[in-house]
Amino acid sequence: MGRELDGQRVTVRTPVLGVVRSAPGAAHPRVASVIFKAVGEGRPYPDHGLETTKQWAEVPPRQVRLDELVTTKRTLDLDALLAEDSTFYGDLFAHVVQYKGILYLEDGLHRAVRAALQQRPVLHARVLVIE
Repeated sequence: MGRELDGQRVTVRTPVLGVVRSAPGAAHPRVASVIFKAVGEGRPYPDHGLETTKQWAEVPPRQVRLDELVTTKRTLDLDALLAEDSTFYGDLFAHVVQYKGILYLEDGLHRAVRAALQQRPVLHARVLVIE
């Protein structure tokens, strides 16, 4: 079901959020279009110390492609996804950490999925680079 990416087990997803499955031990089939680069679990990068919206506000936002992101959460709350005011509180931008050249979506999974459902391939995010 998954593959290794930077020492972390991840699952590749199709545009309709289904899991790409293959026989045990077999390589995944090549998928022409995916929402995310990979679906991960947890943060494989060191603690960056940014905890508040005010701290993240110092990181300038930019556009990132959804198909370049690796999620740090495997689950999605459908109520939060469908809520009209879900982005009313907190930061307007998703939080992404770039570590070892990989973009990890730390906060903003629901925003990213909404963007994909609206056929938008990019997301505005604050990208923190960790060397």
